Amino acid sequence: MNFYSIVVPVYNRPEEVKELLESLTRQTFQNFEVLLIEDGSEFKCDHVAESFSNQLDIHYYFKENEGQGFARNFGFERARGDYFIVFDSDCILPQHYFEIVDHFLSVHTADAFGGPDQAHSSFNSLQKAISYSMTSPFTTGGIRGREKHFGNYHPRSFNMGISKKVFEKTQGYRITRMGEDIEFSIRIQREGFKSMLIPEAFVFHKRRSSIAQFYKQLHFFGRARINVNRFFPGELKFLHTLPALFVLGLLIGSTSFFWWESLFKVFIAVLAGYLLVIGIHAILIYKSLKVGALSMITSVTQLVGYGMGLFQELFKPRGNQPFAQK
Repeated sequence: MNFYSIVVPVYNRPEEVKELLESLTRQTFQNFEVLLIEDGSEFKCDHVAESFSNQLDIHYYFKENEGQGFARNFGFERARGDYFIVFDSDCILPQHYFEIVDHFLSVHTADAFGGPDQAHSSFNSLQKAISYSMTSPFTTGGIRGREKHFGNYHPRSFNMGISKKVFEKTQGYRITRMGEDIEFSIRIQREGFKSMLIPEAFVFHKRRSSIAQFYKQLHFFGRARINVNRFFPGELKFLHTLPALFVLGLLIGSTSFFWWESLFKVFIAVLAGYLLVIGIHAILIYKSLKVGALSMITSVTQLVGYGMGLFQELFKPRGNQPFAQK
C-alpha cells in the first residue's frame, strides 16, 4: 500500500476547494496527505483547510503568486508521499478514486499516470456541455484520457500523478503556465520514465461557468500548444492543428456566400450535419435536449478558441516568451 501526497494549487477559489476536500473525506482509501498551495490569492482558503483539519491530514501553505506550475513544485518539495498527485481545485473525486489508483499501481509499474474527466450528475447543463466538448470523440477533446491515445500518453495536471523519483530526477515544472503540464509530461518520458493511463481513475471536473470564460481558457490552451513546441520542436502534430483548420473552414465557408453560392450551400449543409451529430450524441449521453443544444455551442467554442489561440501564438514574435521559466 502506497502513501500519496495530494498537491492542489489554489488561486481565489475557496468554495471549489471545499467541494474537493469534501470528496476526499469520502474516499474508501485514506492513506494520503493533502497539501493546499495558496498561490498569492486575495480570497484565501485557509479557513476552509482549517475546517477539515479533523478529517484529513491537511497542510496549508501561502506563497507569493508565481503561477500553478511553480505552486505545484512548492508542494512537491514538501510532500512525504511515495507518489504525488495533482488535482485542479475545481475537481471532485469519486469515492473509489484512490482505491483504484493504488490497486493499479500494485499491478503495473508506472512512474507517471493520469486519468480522464467526466461531468458529475450535479453539474448544471452548461457545465455538462463543456465537459462533453472537452471529452467528445467529435472534437479534439476526444484524444484526452482515452485508452487508444494519439501518441504517448501525456497526463494532464487536473488529474496527474508522479512518483517521488520522477520529481527528484526532473525537479518538477520548468514553466509555470502556458502548457506546463504537457512540457512536464514530455520531459518525464524523455528521461526514460513510464507514463500510463488509468481509465477508471476519472475525476469530475467542473471547468468554467460561462461561454466567455470557456473560450478564454481554450484560447489559452491553443497558445500553450505552440509554446510547448518551442521547447520540443516536432511536438506540434497535425491533429493539434485541426481547430485552426476548423477556423479557416468557417472563415472561407461563411464568406463564400458573397463569391460562390454553391460552396456556401455545401458549407451550411456540412456544418449543420456536424452540429447535429454532436447534439444527438450529447443528448444520448446526458438524456437532455438542453445539454445537447448547448454542446453544439460549446464544441464550436472549443474549436474556435483553441484554433485562434494557435494562430495568435504561432505568429507572435519568437523572442517574446510570456511566462517565467526555471
